[in-house]
Amino acid sequence: MRMVCVLLILSVVALGPAFAGDNELTEAEKAEGWLLLFDGKSLDGWMNSKKEPSKRAVEDGLLNPFHCGGYLLVHEKTWGDFVLTMDFKLSKGANSGVFVRTMPLDPEHDDILWQNGIEIQLYDSPKAAYNSTGAIYDLVKPSKHMMKPIGEWNTMVVRCEGSVISVTLNGEMIARADLDEFNVPNRRPDGSKHKFPVDWSKHPREGYLGFQDHGGDVWLKNVKLLPLGEDAG
Repeated sequence: MRMVCVLLILSVVALGPAFAGDNELTEAEKAEGWLLLFDGKSLDGWMNSKKEPSKRAVEDGLLNPFHCGGYLLVHEKTWGDFVLTMDFKLSKGANSGVFVRTMPLDPEHDDILWQNGIEIQLYDSPKAAYNSTGAIYDLVKPSKHMMKPIGEWNTMVVRCEGSVISVTLNGEMIARADLDEFNVPNRRPDGSKHKFPVDWSKHPREGYLGFQDHGGDVWLKNVKLLPLGEDAG
């Protein structure tokens, strides 16, 4: 038994820890090419969607878009194909979203960014509807309600690859959209109406990612991104 313990210790020293603390990458994640977008200490790499410094500081190692000074709190780089993962928790009544492939970013028309990017909803709602947490907002409902009670941490994974966007919440894939099928403005593939005057099949396949300030505190940590395809290092 003693020899086994010694070997385990030597393995950890040689390979690095299998687990990381909040806002850190494991050695395995580093080897796979994951990028840490938020270090838990600063807003380095982040701005609001008016291309100004966020008016909301880092608090207790957490990122928060509420009162950031723009419609979105965005990362400074643009991304095409990727896997994005984060932990989040909502305040009571909070309304926010994860925006991907947001393009263009126009400070003079910050109020219409809702139609310039694809939003995965973060919302204090017990339902599985077009505006519920995990929905690809107003395009695809989540298959089931998977968000934990308000105040508890959730893990979300958003995968963007080509025309397909999928959402996994707390370990279960609950939404998937092939944007090539959303090729008529204001219409879903089944003919029902949505709010966007956009042909999503022609929307840019690269853009900014960020978090919406639409009312209420939303806390985020462990914001990590894995570039895919040509975006991979």
